[in-house]
Amino acid sequence: MNRNFALIAVFAAAAATTSAFADDITIDSTPFTSTRTRAEVQAELAQYKQAGVNPWSTSYNPLKYFHSVKSREEVQQEFVASREMVQAMNGEDSGSSWLAAHRGQETGTSLASR
Repeated sequence: MNRNFALIAVFAAAAATTSAFADDITIDSTPFTSTRTRAEVQAELAQYKQAGVNPWSTSYNPLKYFHSVKSREEVQQEFVASREMVQAMNGEDSGSSWLAAHRGQETGTSLASR
């Protein structure tokens, strides 16, 4: 019982001696210097307003009018074709054995030695 009490006392003393202090507020005193003129910013805002787009809105979707040139089947075929390589590159040896086995074949990977 004395041993347990001693351990509890040691832990309580260690916890009581450690303190956490909040840091002061850091005020950045360097002045802001814009890289664009006021006219450039206003022209950009006018373009957004004319297009009916607000890029600072939470509902802004830059891919709203994006249309892919590939079909879903083409993308799936590319994925299946590259799945073996991706799995090997994320493996334990980071793909070194796979690269050694496929040396000379075009894999889309550029190595510093070539």
